[in-house]
Amino acid sequence: MRNILPEEPAGPVCAICDGAGWVSKRVPVGDPDFGEAFPCRCQQQRDSTSRAEALRRYSNLGALRRITLENTRPEGILPDPAGRRLFGEALAATAAFAANPAGWLVFTGPSGSGKTHLAVAAANRCIEAGFTTYFIVAADLLDHLRATYAPDSPVSYDELFEQVRNVPVLVLDDLTAQATTPWAQEKLFQIISHRFNAELPTIITVRGPLERLEEGLRTRMESYGDFSRVFRLGEHNTRLARRIGNIPGDMQRRMTLESFNVAGSGSANDADRATLYRAWQGASAFAANPEGWLLLTGPYGCGKTHLAVAVAGESLKQGRPVFYIQVPSLLDHLRATFSPDSPIGYDDLFEQVKTAPLLVLDDLGTESSTPWAEEKLYQIVVYRYDTRLPTVITSIFSVKQLDERKPGIGSRLVDGALVEWHPINAPNYRDQRRVR
Repeated sequence: MRNILPEEPAGPVCAICDGAGWVSKRVPVGDPDFGEAFPCRCQQQRDSTSRAEALRRYSNLGALRRITLENTRPEGILPDPAGRRLFGEALAATAAFAANPAGWLVFTGPSGSGKTHLAVAAANRCIEAGFTTYFIVAADLLDHLRATYAPDSPVSYDELFEQVRNVPVLVLDDLTAQATTPWAQEKLFQIISHRFNAELPTIITVRGPLERLEEGLRTRMESYGDFSRVFRLGEHNTRLARRIGNIPGDMQRRMTLESFNVAGSGSANDADRATLYRAWQGASAFAANPEGWLLLTGPYGCGKTHLAVAVAGESLKQGRPVFYIQVPSLLDHLRATFSPDSPIGYDDLFEQVKTAPLLVLDDLGTESSTPWAEEKLYQIVVYRYDTRLPTVITSIFSVKQLDERKPGIGSRLVDGALVEWHPINAPNYRDQRRVR
């Protein structure tokens, strides 16, 4: 861990200079270069190779040297179009940083979204360019700092601390708000604050949303101008991408704005068809420009879910991330996160739902009504209401009924300045063929 570049072992003897490292030019007497010694080509090559190898040993990258910008997939590894777009933007910023290390790069997102890959690829490119670079996982850094207090520690606390604080290029990986102590928070703050004030090039990867970090750390990562650039990678935990928040492919293909039949079923009257048409118009307008909230209410089978999925599908086509889920299933998944073998933590899933760029909550009101369930739904709705995040909600209950059953949520759904409500009165078309 010492900040010392080790000596390079001796290589084979050069046939040009016979190992001397210096050569003279064959020039006539009187030439300015006559009798002068110049570095041999082998010495120049050895100096360059030795420097690069020494930098690699110092960098703490180890086997991660295999990860480069050249072998990085431009679209990343996430399956959804929005995730690929976000990764492409971050990759372009990574290449620019590696070419000229300046300012900060901050990558946030769930595990498996490509944060560490980009950070390591940038570090390897910086080393190739001759920049002294140091990579370390945040948890390992704290462990090393604690270990320096041991009597037999090979490195002092001050030596390691100063090395991380002042290295020309630092890559701090997997910073998280979980399992931290006041001492750990203090050490991380001192390092990050020093590098921020000194404007030292730094790459930081953060597991989960940036908002969960301690305010002192977060405000420096969200700093002024272009000094610190934050890139969010991925919307869903990759292990859950096909289970939670995604719309099944068959639903996306069947439920589109074009396939929605505003004529209704054979038993629909003119008034019923009018509500279908107005709801279709509202959904089409919202899909073209997702702002505010869209509330679709009506009996089972009237077309609410069809329009909600159609809106989500249009957003996905335009590269905008969507989190779609039925409310009863959402609560089931949140409960399941408390299991020891859950592949995702409660906080991770809850934050994904709260902060999704577009959230579709299907069948609000059909969930089992418990104090815990009411509290979770209330927190999600209030957060999205306060932050004005685009949201689509479907329910078999009217706004008045929702206000009676869920006063905290209903009081926000009646806000006409934010919520566009389209009640549908058409009969169930699942049990009878619709007419064109």
